Amino acid sequence: MKESLENAYGNRLRLRVCGLLVREDNMLLVRHKFGDRNELWIPPGGEVHFGETAPDALKREFAEETGLDVEVGEWFFNYEYINPPFHAMELFFEVRERGGKLKKGIDPETHLQIIEDVRFVGFQDIGKMSKQVLHGIFSLCEKPEMVMDLRGYHSAPHM
Repeated sequence: MKESLENAYGNRLRLRVCGLLVREDNMLLVRHKFGDRNELWIPPGGEVHFGETAPDALKREFAEETGLDVEVGEWFFNYEYINPPFHAMELFFEVRERGGKLKKGIDPETHLQIIEDVRFVGFQDIGKMSKQVLHGIFSLCEKPEMVMDLRGYHSAPHM
């Protein structure tokens, strides 16, 4: 699996969009299985295709991964991740539900089904998860709900 992920995502800069969707005190997260990692919980999102706007890419990714139709709101922050062979620049936006039905979708960028679960997770429950199974943006905050207050440029420590 690691080799497939490196072939699909490695040795190039990837521009990704991610959406922060909150319902009451719960954030929509997607649980992925990546290589030797058992799980990684991240906000829905994915790669921007050439000629596609960031909002259009985010709407497409939400439909593919979660089954939800969304409206893209305010841009919140950038997050840069560099851990060779992977390098991603992620743009995080607020999103609002407009329709659809929540379901576990697919990640068409690989031939592997790496999405294992899609659900709203309480901020209190996110706070109890190990940092190793959460997207790096949660490491930037004292409390998980503070991710909604991030603005500007942020980066993961280089590995």
